[in-house]
Amino acid sequence: MKIDIFNHVMPVRYLEMMKAHSRDQGIIKRMTSLRMLWDIEARVGMLDQWPEVRQVLTLSLPSPELLGGPELSPELARIANDDMAAMCARWPRKFPAFIASLPMNNVPAALEEMDRAIGKLGARGVQILTSVNGRPLDEPEFYPVFERVTKHHGLPIFMHPARPATRADYVNEQKSKYEIWQVLGWPFESSVAMARIVFSGLLDRLPGMRVITHHCGGMIPYFAGRAETLWAQLGSRTADENYEELLKRMARKPIEYFRMFYGDTVLGGSASALRCGLDFFGPDRIVFASDCPFDPEGGPMYIREGIRSIEKLKLSTAVKRKIYSGNALKLLRLPRQSL
Repeated sequence: MKIDIFNHVMPVRYLEMMKAHSRDQGIIKRMTSLRMLWDIEARVGMLDQWPEVRQVLTLSLPSPELLGGPELSPELARIANDDMAAMCARWPRKFPAFIASLPMNNVPAALEEMDRAIGKLGARGVQILTSVNGRPLDEPEFYPVFERVTKHHGLPIFMHPARPATRADYVNEQKSKYEIWQVLGWPFESSVAMARIVFSGLLDRLPGMRVITHHCGGMIPYFAGRAETLWAQLGSRTADENYEELLKRMARKPIEYFRMFYGDTVLGGSASALRCGLDFFGPDRIVFASDCPFDPEGGPMYIREGIRSIEKLKLSTAVKRKIYSGNALKLLRLPRQSL
């Protein structure tokens, strides 16, 4: 059995809301063109190629807070969660669980929707982005979300990168060109969000918090040597902040906090990149995922190539079992017999 823990859908009702409220014509073009994203019956038919694969559903971008203000975003989250729950109820063998979307620009509503989606609809975690409309996740306003899902529900946080095309790569330009904002910008945003979580002390305040990073930890595994040696000297290049004292107060070395995250296998089918992520996080913190249907074939390629990348590493049966299903079952607290 293979549990695809991070793939995406967009319920038709949410798609229509996106068309009505989004001002980003690029994202409307992208999402409407991907049939397997919103035509779930077609998605089910495509998955018949891999009868051993089960998909845990997450909402595609744009998230509720990217699509609407704090008055609208709670309704958007409810639509997404209700309709993902309905997909799971209709096709339980294909979709054994879904991950709740939250209106992160309205924290009281986000807590209410989290409780509803998990308690009444059966969600097995929550999805957040690497920032809340450009605001860092370690701002005190967002702490109750991390605390509630960790302490009350005991479920993981799925962290998806986000960076808009309007965030230019150079200060003298108005936008990012050549889709650099996504291809290179998203791994950067994941890495920045991880660093803010680490150095803000969130993992000390919530040691049981489990964060699954999309695309296997962004830049961190590849730059682990640089991150370890330079952050070991934190404060050596800074005069207006006392980072030396922060470093002394940390209970672990900075690089060890980064190893507390989880990484998924969404790396475009690159076995060498997966080897790097596996070496960094270890076999207990890597989970199989596809990012379906955001591949050049519109659905099947990332599943096929993701499996191929794992098999190419010639891992032991025990390690492959952890990656394909064991780690996901523990994170989501799903009984194997229900799958």
